[in-house]
Amino acid sequence: MPDFKLLLITDTHYFASKLGCRGEAYEEFMKYEQKCFAETQAINEAAFAWLNETDLADTVLIAGDLSFNGEKESHLEFIELLKTLKAHGKKIYVITAGHDCNEHPFAFDETGRLAPEGTRREELFDLYYDYGFADAIAVDKENLSYVAQLAPGLRLLALNNDGGAKRTHTYTARQIEWILRQTKKAREDGQTMIAMNHYPLLPGVPLFGLFGKEVVMQNADFITTMLADEGVHLCFTGHMHNQAINVKLTEKGNRFYDVCTGSLIGCPASMRLVSFSENYNKVDIETLPVPDFDWDLGGLSKDEYFKRQFDMMINTYLTSMRDDPERFLRKLKAPADNEGLLNVVQRLGGFLNGATVGKISRIFGVKCPEAIGDMLFVDLAREIVRNCFTGDAPFVYGTPEYDVIMGVVNRISPMLGAVKVNGKPLKLAPLVEKSIGKYGLSDTNATFRLK
Repeated sequence: MPDFKLLLITDTHYFASKLGCRGEAYEEFMKYEQKCFAETQAINEAAFAWLNETDLADTVLIAGDLSFNGEKESHLEFIELLKTLKAHGKKIYVITAGHDCNEHPFAFDETGRLAPEGTRREELFDLYYDYGFADAIAVDKENLSYVAQLAPGLRLLALNNDGGAKRTHTYTARQIEWILRQTKKAREDGQTMIAMNHYPLLPGVPLFGLFGKEVVMQNADFITTMLADEGVHLCFTGHMHNQAINVKLTEKGNRFYDVCTGSLIGCPASMRLVSFSENYNKVDIETLPVPDFDWDLGGLSKDEYFKRQFDMMINTYLTSMRDDPERFLRKLKAPADNEGLLNVVQRLGGFLNGATVGKISRIFGVKCPEAIGDMLFVDLAREIVRNCFTGDAPFVYGTPEYDVIMGVVNRISPMLGAVKVNGKPLKLAPLVEKSIGKYGLSDTNATFRLK
């Protein structure tokens, strides 16, 4: 089979700026946002201008959350970018996701929150018909999924997994039956089949797996085993806006790779070049930067600009524990009307926002390396969280941060003996260790074989 290359982007979250992204309410909203908002049109326009002209690949995959939050005008303007890409000879395959169907989206101006026209899920098939469905060799219209022939011998299983009208973040029973028919047909036809699925199927870092369907697809363990044992060993995902490449081995000895890519419009803003060789068995993943875009960055580089927005979000969460615990709990979708819980969160927030790493180490009886003893806890926490999203987290065995974090975790772990996750005792230490430091495949650039 000939070698093949494709370009991959996800979570474009295009927002038609004329709808309104300014004012005091907008600024308050952005304090809790990882991704940019007002800048999304400029970022997308720059990215698509680059995609139009690049000769790296002629095929472009877009793994869902095409609009910011389902605004009809955002979809219409985004489709104009797709038309231009197609006019430049590119083959385009998109899937839609939860942010693309919302009948009550929002925008902002000086008067406060606005309510632009939204988009019903039933409209998405016709809106994006020309960007995957039209050239598909099989279509599941009800579940907004399809199969496309990317190259001789290589098929794409493009799956919408928003769970239909119930938004369950998984496949419906009928969709699973359809998937199994397509995987069987691919094997019978001697095809290599890969998948594209918006919600992650493997947690980007192990700690993400504790947060359920908000960060990983429901029934993911069953789904990944099913796909791998059916011959689908690779899936491109998004949703979490993080860079991650992870692998699972099924009991039958089949590998499943989840390649999650950061959002186009927020730290870590990125794109991927994916190269297939050796009869599509060898896969090379290269991360590409988002191109320069027309926006006043205030003297910052692109990376610094995106990082500033990300860090503001983390800072806001940390300070709101102390200053606005009710809102903090609401953001975490936790009970915000429990006075006892509010008091605990507020007291803890007050302590954490002033404590150094050295002070916390002493409380737990852990030796703190001098190099980070005077570092504020909130600065370390912000870096840990950001690293989980940017990928290739650096706090591996032997680093000062590893020594302190794992020392504290090992002190805490015995107190969590009764805590269970999915019916099994929580083993916190290995989850933290493999989240604060990356071992194995790089999240940024990697080479692996599917079989």
